[in-house]
Amino acid sequence: MKIAAFNVENLFDRPKAFNLQDQAKGAAITDAVAEINVLIGKDVYSDADKKRMLALIKQLKLTSPRPPFAIFRKIRGSFWKRPKTGPMVITAKGRADWVGWVELRTEPNNAVAVMNTGRVIMEAAADILAVIEAEDRVALKQFSEQVLLKLGGDPYDEIMLIDGNDERGIDVGLMLTNGYSVGLMRSHIADMRENGERIYSRDCPEYQVIAPSGETIWILPNHFKSKFGGNDENSIAKRRDQARRTAEIYEGLRAEGHDKIVVLGDLNDTPESEPLQRLLADTDLMEVSEHPNFSTGAFAGKGTYGLGNDSNKIDYLLLSPALFARVTAAGIFRKGAWPGSRPKRWEVFPELDKDIHAASDHHLIWVELSDLP
Repeated sequence: MKIAAFNVENLFDRPKAFNLQDQAKGAAITDAVAEINVLIGKDVYSDADKKRMLALIKQLKLTSPRPPFAIFRKIRGSFWKRPKTGPMVITAKGRADWVGWVELRTEPNNAVAVMNTGRVIMEAAADILAVIEAEDRVALKQFSEQVLLKLGGDPYDEIMLIDGNDERGIDVGLMLTNGYSVGLMRSHIADMRENGERIYSRDCPEYQVIAPSGETIWILPNHFKSKFGGNDENSIAKRRDQARRTAEIYEGLRAEGHDKIVVLGDLNDTPESEPLQRLLADTDLMEVSEHPNFSTGAFAGKGTYGLGNDSNKIDYLLLSPALFARVTAAGIFRKGAWPGSRPKRWEVFPELDKDIHAASDHHLIWVELSDLP
């Protein structure tokens, strides 16, 4: 049984703001879109709300013929008016007066990079693959049926993705093949923090996976709060809450009598970071990189992002003790990641000759488990 996790950073299309070299500028754009959508959703717009929305509209250049990073969608009703003379005004009194929203503008991923993403997935050949930052289930299915097939591989038999809380199209999904299938599913998109916000930026779905042998394994794909644009106290606190809740979900499964559980994905922080300790240190979950059979390949770093340094370890494959005892091999697959240039740190696909052709900034992490005796 081979299990893997891979943050693909979108399969076909990605918000343009995510691709900016200046991460602070990108974060300001995504924050502005999130803020204006919160204001738009209010039942009644106060004068202060309207003033702030006008400022955000200007910041995002929503009234220009082709706004660079966001799009204003109006389905019906009236929201604003632009007089021939004088400034623009918001005419809607509240949510009931119109239907619409603001969304991030996307752009197609580099075609070579898309195919290299397929090469990573095909060569890794996982029976159970957790995919992080996929647009939606349809995109994941199309990728499996079109890209993998074009590369000479076989599409995955079963694909599942539950839409999460993030409106930017970066959800977590699961791909299964070789007789593995999904049984029960539980979503945690509605789990709340004490401050009234949702805990998960995306979701922490629980998937009961049934193996060909009949044994069941619980798979919990995850994608914690990013440091994109900064690592302030709000970002730290959210990852802390996400780690705590994920630990509680894991412990709940153990209390129900389940002993074969995997928590995996992009946790967006390092192993020693304080926010992750409730999950990494205070449970009996064990990370595959700590197993004696774990291999980093030709490059010694354990990092799963960027140039693979130990400080870039942010993707995880955490196993319950019953599964950790069955590990036969584990490692990091880097052939689709940019290796640097002087010198190159690892072997890559021949098609990866520029950094824009990288499958992702993340590296796939995998583990092989022995069958039940």
